[in-house]
Amino acid sequence: MDENEFKFTPSVVLLPFYFVLLLWIVYWFENQFKISLSQYGIFPRSIEGLRGIFFSPFLHGDIEHLFNNSLPLLFLLSALRYFYQKQSISVLCYGILLSGFGTWLIGRESFHIGASGLIYVLASFIFFKGLQTKYYRLVALSFTVVILYGGMIWLVFPDVENEISWEGHLSGFVAGYVLSLLYKTEIYQKPIVYDWQKPDYDESQDPFMKHFDENGNFIPSSKMRDIELEKWNYFVSNLPVIYNYKKTED
Repeated sequence: MDENEFKFTPSVVLLPFYFVLLLWIVYWFENQFKISLSQYGIFPRSIEGLRGIFFSPFLHGDIEHLFNNSLPLLFLLSALRYFYQKQSISVLCYGILLSGFGTWLIGRESFHIGASGLIYVLASFIFFKGLQTKYYRLVALSFTVVILYGGMIWLVFPDVENEISWEGHLSGFVAGYVLSLLYKTEIYQKPIVYDWQKPDYDESQDPFMKHFDENGNFIPSSKMRDIELEKWNYFVSNLPVIYNYKKTED
């Protein structure tokens, strides 16, 4: 990983835009035709409820539920696509599957819908992966996620709010952490500018370092002394000319 690893592409904007647009289209479809697709959500520990793993992120109970999920998705998907472009699609797809399956395993017997589980996947992945890379830009992104969405951590615990799927939140959080361990990123290395930054650098072969003795005293070479002497002789020989020039100027 280097300084040029992060490049802006149209997909940084288009991926979150089209994904969130799809959520709004599904919600518009339900309202337009006066139907409810909640039965396609995750119903834990039932064979029929497994289909909700694929469909539940695209279903929302009301406009407030949809709006509250849309804003975090826009930011987190953009950050994922920009900073983790190679892993972004895999994290998105497997994040939906893992968080959905986790909800199916531990959830209460009711239909679980909404993209909040995916939000926890993205926030968790970006946070933990940034810390694991130890790269200052990604660590800064991790702390940005904490500042913006750190309060969400309380919603992974039972009985904080009875109407939310804490099981989906917890499953998403765990799934994001697992994916951060599975998907490796290149280790950041600072660009080599100087010879002494190279792994095979040998101080004893450095021409400049040869001018220092074992006590750290600078000892110019005979060539350097000859150059300095030549400069000094040139200065002394031209001193009258310089003096007369300055005198004329005055």
